[in-house]
Amino acid sequence: MKLCGLQKTTLLDYPGHLAATIFLGGCNFRCPFCHNSELLGPDAREEYSEEDILQFLKRRAGILEGVCITGGEPTLTHDLEPFIRKIRGLGYLVKLDTNGFQPEVLKDLISKGLLDYIAMDIKSGRDNYQQAAGVPGLQINHIEESVSLLMNGTLPYEFRTTAVKGIHTAEDFMDIGKWIAGCSHYYIQNYVDSDQVLCPGYSSFTKEELMEFVNIVSPYIPQTALRGTDY
Repeated sequence: MKLCGLQKTTLLDYPGHLAATIFLGGCNFRCPFCHNSELLGPDAREEYSEEDILQFLKRRAGILEGVCITGGEPTLTHDLEPFIRKIRGLGYLVKLDTNGFQPEVLKDLISKGLLDYIAMDIKSGRDNYQQAAGVPGLQINHIEESVSLLMNGTLPYEFRTTAVKGIHTAEDFMDIGKWIAGCSHYYIQNYVDSDQVLCPGYSSFTKEELMEFVNIVSPYIPQTALRGTDY
C-alpha cells in the first residue's frame, strides 16, 4: 500500500460528515483529465506510513467522523481490507472512492460490512468510455456490474462525472441518464485545469453548458446536481 497523501480535514469529500481524506497510489485508468496524475504509476511517492495515518486518526478521534479513501484507485491495493478494518476499529465511518472496475472487490468489502458510503465515477457515456478512461479496449461490463451492484444494494452511494470540454458531449449525458436512471444521487463536476493534469489542454464548461447537461439527465435522475463549481 502506498499512502501518498492526507487531507487532514474536509467538509466536501464525505457528504454530511467532517472527515479526513487518504490518497493511495496506483491506478489502472489513465483519464487524460486526471488531476492526481502524480499518484498513477509505480513511481508514486509514498509520503506516509500506515502508522503515521493511524496515529493521526487516533489523535483526531471524537473530532473527525469519517475517513475517505481515494486515489489513484484504492481497490487495486491488496491490503485495503485490513487497512479499512484498522480505521473502523478507531470508530470511524469509511467512504471509498472508486472507478468501479473491480466489482468483486466492492462486493467483498460491502458483504463484510466494511464500508459506509461509496462514490463511484461514471467517466462518460458508454460509447465514449475508453477515451474518457484513457484505456483502449476497456471492458465496460466491469463498470456496468459495479453500477448494478450499487443500485441494487442497500449501501449509501453516489455516482459522479467530471465534465470536460473536449471529451464530453450532450450525447454522453443522455446515455449516462438512461444508464443509471433511478440512482440515488448523481453529481456533475466541472473540470478544473491544474499543473497536475495528466494531459493538459482541456477546458471547463460554462455554467449554461453544465445546466444543459443537468437538464438532460434530470428526467432520468431527479437527484442530479452540480458539485464543486464556482458559479
